[in-house]
Amino acid sequence: MIRLAGAWDAGDIASIWNPVIRETAITFNAVEKDPDELVRFMAARADAGQATFVAEEDGAVLGFATYGQFRGGVGYARTMEHTVMLAEAARGRGLGRGLMAAVEDHARAGGAHSMIAGVSGDNPDGVAFHAALGYVELARLPEVGWKNGRWLDLVLMQKKL
Repeated sequence: MIRLAGAWDAGDIASIWNPVIRETAITFNAVEKDPDELVRFMAARADAGQATFVAEEDGAVLGFATYGQFRGGVGYARTMEHTVMLAEAARGRGLGRGLMAAVEDHARAGGAHSMIAGVSGDNPDGVAFHAALGYVELARLPEVGWKNGRWLDLVLMQKKL
């Protein structure tokens, strides 16, 4: 089941996000997420008319997706960027597609025109996932991220909503 996330989901979201931060170059972020910080983050998104969703099965949160404005300023108010992550055991079951549909539908209903995906060049599965959902690669920005002592490329992809 895909549903809106609540403050009570912050610990589960952190438990999915933090191993990705610690162990991979899928995200360029090197600072782990604190559940209290995530509660504030989700509240700020909701206050801005955006949302965070979770995929839940038998009471367990298996993944999440959220979105917010791509860049600051009123000129970007209709262009959003998302984050989507699944627990490793939940991958390949369609939950990512469900989360993305929820994020895209919510953004579209709020007047968004396009959704941006910023995917690590070290994540070819993420690039393929987004391509399968209709995202088009716009650019590969070489060596713009730094993590674990090395430079990382960023792949920017877009889907018109």
